[in-house]
Amino acid sequence: MNRQPLLILVICFILGIFFQDKILLEKNAVYGVGFISLSILISIFFQSYFLHKVRAILLGLLFFGIGIIIHFSNTFSTPVEVPVKKKETVTFKISQKLNSTEKYRKYEGEVQAGSMSFSAVLYLSKDSKELDFAHYYKSEAYITKPKPPQYDFQFNYARYLKRKEIEYQIYFSKEILSVERKDMSFTDRIKQHRLSVLKKIDKAGISGKTRAFLKGIILADRTEMDANTVQDFNRSGLVHFLTISGTHIVVIFGIFYFLIVRFTPLQFRKYAIISSLGFIWLFAAFIGFGNSVLRSCIMLSVYFIFVLLQRKPDLLHSLALSAFVILILDTQQLFDVGFQLSFAAVLGIFWLNQPLLKYFPKQDHYFKKLIFNTITISLSAQLATLPLVLYYFHQFSLISIIANFIIVPFSEIIIVFSFLMTTLIALGINFIFIDKVYDFVIQILLKVIHWFAEVDLLFIKNIPMNLIEVLALLVIVYLLRPTILKFNFKNSMKLTMACLLFFMIRMGSDIFENQKEEILLHTFNKSKIVSLKKGSKACFWIPDIADQEKVSRFIVAPYCSSRRIDDFEIKIIPPSAQKIVFRDHIYEIK
Repeated sequence: MNRQPLLILVICFILGIFFQDKILLEKNAVYGVGFISLSILISIFFQSYFLHKVRAILLGLLFFGIGIIIHFSNTFSTPVEVPVKKKETVTFKISQKLNSTEKYRKYEGEVQAGSMSFSAVLYLSKDSKELDFAHYYKSEAYITKPKPPQYDFQFNYARYLKRKEIEYQIYFSKEILSVERKDMSFTDRIKQHRLSVLKKIDKAGISGKTRAFLKGIILADRTEMDANTVQDFNRSGLVHFLTISGTHIVVIFGIFYFLIVRFTPLQFRKYAIISSLGFIWLFAAFIGFGNSVLRSCIMLSVYFIFVLLQRKPDLLHSLALSAFVILILDTQQLFDVGFQLSFAAVLGIFWLNQPLLKYFPKQDHYFKKLIFNTITISLSAQLATLPLVLYYFHQFSLISIIANFIIVPFSEIIIVFSFLMTTLIALGINFIFIDKVYDFVIQILLKVIHWFAEVDLLFIKNIPMNLIEVLALLVIVYLLRPTILKFNFKNSMKLTMACLLFFMIRMGSDIFENQKEEILLHTFNKSKIVSLKKGSKACFWIPDIADQEKVSRFIVAPYCSSRRIDDFEIKIIPPSAQKIVFRDHIYEIK
């Protein structure tokens, strides 16, 4: 507690959030927690010997209680029930642009239906006019409520939306009327200006994939990126390259700082730091305060505040403070996968980077420092995030390690070039030569990433992983540091025992799951799909009208990961079938 008090208190705060999310204390119980927390807050000011001994425990309990109270206040509940599955004329404005699908453009919006106001996800056909933040819209709409998934292995989209205070979806089929808004807030004006820059990029003289990459890497907009490109980044382990994170913020800070110091005297250098920090916060506001953006800005600001105060910077203090600020604003962010991966990566770099660097030659010039740090930072982040990646996505590519070693060293150059391109386009300055060079460079980059993504030999999918296994893997990652720093019998035995414990848990989970036998009927669009599991094998019967690729992605793969299936097959079943045969057994399906 004496060495990292803020980090420990934030962990207690997070545990309080988890507790409230799982237990769901009622209002009276939360009032009781508030009374106890207030009592603890008053008691810690007493300087008696006994209270001094337990003060650390009391502080931990206080922040645990604060986590419960704040998460209770942030938990969304629908105040009124909106009629669903009904056509109705609605008025709305958009609040955020979402990733498009094959059929629809998607937005988040504030909707007025009769006397009721609510948030919803809006679906418009791809051939409809793109919406903006400067207008109110009116149209006949079909209001529906997202359904919970049929089975536990499927993604719960309804719960995901509810964490964002959204419980409805709206589909538009007719013409949408618009009228210019007179009440745009400052935030809406920023969003509209960002949208204007995105539209200017769409008109730039570069290829479509390059435009999508540019919008993603600088303006955090991947809404129109094609599915194949996104898949390439995911399979190659380079999706973080498109996420505005610490690397992007540091590079952009460096650009501002470099330009400012060129025009200011030496005695004003500290003001150059302050001005550069101000610029990155303006940039963060412009692209939207995502988790990784906010974390990076807070950490960088705290770091340079320590520098300006001539104190030694502390990475864990900065990380804990950024987590606390984000969660105070919205505790639901804790359950966002991006939030968890972002903080796990930074913790991994803190925990493993320096120990790994000791096994590399001396970094006696810039090139060696760049290469070796790139390798160790990438490896540290991947090791720390691996348990969560396996738990959420059930896939991993060993090629991602090689891809990161090759691509990441050039990331700073790509980010600087992309930032320059975005600035020129935003200002309406067009240099055909620069456009062609940038397009050429990005096309080569995308082809290299696609080549890595196509290496199926090192790509492993449908990896089963439960929470107990995740915790066991995190213990292994934790024990790696002392083993790397000092490889002796004691440390190596601790790591070996942790690995054996993980494999025992995994083997026990496999045996427990493989004892079950089940037959399920899945609904996919208008098709009925039958799955039958026996031991570690499964078979899926799909109608010939079903989209097999989508069935594999949304039903087969999640089911195999959840039920620990080693071998499966997909068969076509006629609509009139009433019985199926699997492993010499006959099963009724009607």
